Amino acid sequence: MSLKTKEDTIVALATPPGMGAISVIRLSGPDSFRLIDTIFSSKEKVSSSEGYSIKYGKISDNDTILDDVLVSVFRAPNSYTGEDAVEISTHGSPFIAQRTIELLIKLGARIAEPGEFTKRAFLNNKIDLAQAEAVADIINSRTSVSLKGARNQLDGLLSARVSEIREKLVNVSALLELELDFSEEDIIFVKRDELNAKILLILKEIEEIISTYRFGKVTRDGVNLAIVGEPNVGKSSILNYILKESRAIVSSIPGTTRDIIREDISIDGFLFRLYDTAGIRVSNDELEREGILRSREALKNADIVLFVIDTKSGFSDEIYEEIKSLNPNVKVVKALNKIDLEYEKMKEIDFYVSAKNGNGMIELINGLKIAGLGEKIYTERDIIVSSLRHVDCLRLAVKNLQKAINTLESKLSAEFVASDIRAAENALRELIGDIAPDDILNDIFSRFCIGK
Repeated sequence: MSLKTKEDTIVALATPPGMGAISVIRLSGPDSFRLIDTIFSSKEKVSSSEGYSIKYGKISDNDTILDDVLVSVFRAPNSYTGEDAVEISTHGSPFIAQRTIELLIKLGARIAEPGEFTKRAFLNNKIDLAQAEAVADIINSRTSVSLKGARNQLDGLLSARVSEIREKLVNVSALLELELDFSEEDIIFVKRDELNAKILLILKEIEEIISTYRFGKVTRDGVNLAIVGEPNVGKSSILNYILKESRAIVSSIPGTTRDIIREDISIDGFLFRLYDTAGIRVSNDELEREGILRSREALKNADIVLFVIDTKSGFSDEIYEEIKSLNPNVKVVKALNKIDLEYEKMKEIDFYVSAKNGNGMIELINGLKIAGLGEKIYTERDIIVSSLRHVDCLRLAVKNLQKAINTLESKLSAEFVASDIRAAENALRELIGDIAPDDILNDIFSRFCIGK
């Protein structure tokens, strides 16, 4: 995808493909008004219309009327892309939408690449890169919390904070560069202990943002929760209780679950992906062995593991060690199920529950939430980083600021300290897209759907 824009006019279906009440076709670029006027007849030409207006008329292919439509008019720079743009609302026939797009392509438009409308908005300075990424997060949001997080990023909370920190770095480096201009006079514009203190404060601010990444990642992507244990300890019963429906088959016969059952659920607005796995044991059954292999794969990818035992099986050190060997850093929540039967307390157990009558299940669910999200819950107005790209940029800034502190301690000249600080500043500029390599931009926007 080229970084050039404003050179051609692009078109794409902006609504999901298929039959529906309406279809919306988006057209953006310098020839948008001319192209639409060629196939659209109304009381007033689109090219003569004011921005933020809607025109009713007909789309025609020569003398054949295709549809009655509404055309929304957006004049540059007051449009999503910053260019002249129109949105055509047709009836929801795939044939009508496709035929309209074909007419516009025949007249000189081209099909938009994935994310190209949003990319043009970025290139035309309507939004920065972090805000552009938030558009995709909004589209993919599955819960109220993920939507709020993406909405805050689109509103510019993260970008504003990063820009504020970057401005502090610019001010610091400016003082050092002034010293370089007066190097012959041996003038010092900022004392080295003061400079060190300023850098440490900025470091702390960046590290505070980085510390929100775990929570932010969960907010955006959800929590992968694997339910594991020996056969017949009640893993499927616990899944069914959390889901409030009989999703998994429950049987007294060991080995009933032979494949991974995955279900998504929102817990207090956070997405949890539940994986009910086959009981881990040695089995001669080929299908069950395959299910156990898949259980181990689910364990490798889990953010947290619910390790279920019961009063009969007891705590298995072997299974616990296998969990930790497959996923060394995973948080393991240990629950003893079937406390409606006679049982004894065990030092290893975190929660005592009965999936049959619900005893202890609310406490378990709250425990799983804390294990998945962490102890600290941020508010919807907190600045949270949820993208690996963003946190990598922040970590690079931290690395260069730590290097600047080491340079100061080594008593090297201001030139070297200024270089380290500029490198940190550039890492923050890359986060918001002030500087961004072509391959990074192409990767980001290629993940968007066509038409956005």
